[in-house]
Amino acid sequence: MRKLLYNKKGFTLVELMVVVIIVGILAAVAVPLYRSNVQRALASEGKALVGSIRTAQRVYFAEHGVYGAWADISAQIDLTGNKYFTAAPTVTGGGTAAFTASVTGTGDAASITVQIDQVGTITTTPAGL
Repeated sequence: MRKLLYNKKGFTLVELMVVVIIVGILAAVAVPLYRSNVQRALASEGKALVGSIRTAQRVYFAEHGVYGAWADISAQIDLTGNKYFTAAPTVTGGGTAAFTASVTGTGDAASITVQIDQVGTITTTPAGL
């Protein structure tokens, strides 16, 4: 009878609690890293879109000597393939020698804004994306 008690195998409650604590710590570190990577991936669609806008603006500038408004370049840019940046961009500086264009995300990317200027400087909000 005594031999049966010593041969029982399994985990104690303390061992299980240690494992739960370790998993909790790992999750607390991993979730914020995962979220920032998701935000960065969402912002990449916006960066590609403003890059297309800059290319269209450069073509318009080569033909007209000034940068165009959104109405002037919108035919060259396809927004239908985008998932998170589907609204028409804000383009300022049409008819001048400088421009800025910004796009704001929708859905999961609603907090992300990406902006570009005529030099090609891309700025994201929140910063660091």
